[in-house]
Amino acid sequence: MSIFDKLRGQLIDIIEWNQASNDERLAWRFPRHDNEIKNGAKLIVREGQVAVFVNEGQLADLFEPGTYTLETKNLPILSTLKGWKYGFESPFKAEVYFVSTRRFTDQKWGTKNPIMIRDKEFGPVRIRAFGTYATRVSEAGKFLRELIGTDPSFEVYEISGQLRSLIVTRVTDALASSGLPVLDMAANQDELSKYIIERITPDMAEMGLSVPMFFVENVSLPPNLEEVLDKRASMGILGNLDNYMKFQAAESMPEAMKNPGGMGAMGAQMAAGFGMGQQFSKAFSPDQQQPQQGGGAVPPPLPGAVKVAYFAAIDGAQAGPFNMEELKAKTQGGAITRETLVWKEGMANWTKAGDVEELKVLFASVPPPLPPAM
Repeated sequence: MSIFDKLRGQLIDIIEWNQASNDERLAWRFPRHDNEIKNGAKLIVREGQVAVFVNEGQLADLFEPGTYTLETKNLPILSTLKGWKYGFESPFKAEVYFVSTRRFTDQKWGTKNPIMIRDKEFGPVRIRAFGTYATRVSEAGKFLRELIGTDPSFEVYEISGQLRSLIVTRVTDALASSGLPVLDMAANQDELSKYIIERITPDMAEMGLSVPMFFVENVSLPPNLEEVLDKRASMGILGNLDNYMKFQAAESMPEAMKNPGGMGAMGAQMAAGFGMGQQFSKAFSPDQQQPQQGGGAVPPPLPGAVKVAYFAAIDGAQAGPFNMEELKAKTQGGAITRETLVWKEGMANWTKAGDVEELKVLFASVPPPLPPAM
């Protein structure tokens, strides 16, 4: 060491860290290089910083933001470690660490591999999740002991991998135990984020860190399950398939009319649309008959088994509906005659039973009413 370097070391009387706003360092050790701190030196600790004195590997005094003159009265722990009973003479040696206590935001986290959870609706499913968080040093002394050691400059990236692994582990536990259905997680991301913070706070505190902000930005399902959900949602949106196919055919009318033979093409499209809509409606109808066991097709109804539903005006009141067997019994019993007014769906007005072609067979064996007495 040259005489100049030795003299320069003796003249150090201001200890500070001019940390830039974009500085990613969590901690920085004041460069000592055998420099010796003078009695009465100035210590400047800015907002968002904490200064920690270390003597031969032992934590000593800690200083919050402010300007200090280093004397025995404000270095009580260091004075004890050094054995200064009645003050000290310059110079003395001690390591000074500045720890940043500001928030380091926009830190990324995410699951490298899918998380397997058991969902009440879908059963076992694999999901992925990612988001951001902010971290800050909450206890400088514990942070120095647990993470920094003798590192002269400690940056965020040196711990981000460890924090990310810790967060993903706790996120896995939180998602599995939250009880939220997979489809409801996207709608409850705020509650889910708060729930995860509660899980990771104790682990962070052991390292002298805290997590003031934590966000779950996305919870996603495997692509194949997302496709199934999309199809399921589409079916719900379509609703009545018969009406949907008619709508599709109607939408194609303007384009069909522009082409040669447009009316014929339009008619074919409409017919196809109506036919397909009816087939789909029948296929998805809840009262559609199921195929018989063995794979055989469902036979058509027996001839004559078609049910009719006629209403009749009996004794001045509407009665029914009656099928053919019931109408026959009513006719034979005299409750319904040729003059009785009847009606069924599709008829424009009430009509005498004797004038309805379908019901004339009921009166074939019934004699007409007697003529009035002369």
